[in-house]
Amino acid sequence: MLSISRFTLLTLLLIAPPVHAERADREKPVTIESDKLNVDDRNKVQVFEGRVKLVQGTLELLADKMVVTQDADGFQKGVATGGKDGLARFRQKREGKNEYTEGEAERIEYDGRNDKARLFIRAMTRRGQDETRGQYIEYDGYTEQYSVTSGPDGEVAKPGGEQVKTIIFPKGVTPETATSTPSPGKR
Repeated sequence: MLSISRFTLLTLLLIAPPVHAERADREKPVTIESDKLNVDDRNKVQVFEGRVKLVQGTLELLADKMVVTQDADGFQKGVATGGKDGLARFRQKREGKNEYTEGEAERIEYDGRNDKARLFIRAMTRRGQDETRGQYIEYDGYTEQYSVTSGPDGEVAKPGGEQVKTIIFPKGVTPETATSTPSPGKR
């Protein structure tokens, strides 16, 4: 187990999906566990490899590899890749709610300069019971807006290809209680 300095705090932001995360998490220490760590102080690069687990408060990020870089102006970028089934994953409690936001993708990137998070390939975010899937999800932390596309890098898939899929459950309905049987009086 390794506690890391402010340089890697940005990695908690890798998970900036379309929700408001628990604010108190930012004041908590960051702990990163991995099988291997390589640090290049001159070039401001840290590479965590093997069963990477980042924890800060309610935030948890799991990946096979996480690379954190810092530019000359002090802005940081992070890239998390791999994990179970080839997907990097995150989970974090939502501010003021007893529910979590979760997400996964083959690659999760965060750019601290622009406060943007991007999830690439087999991307999914889930807030409570609601879920959105696509090949690319981008969240802008400044505007609190996000977009999801069916193709990589923000492009739309070719006609006949995969589409973005969103499932929104009515309040009080869960996947377990949702059924395809007609409601009473409708047959």
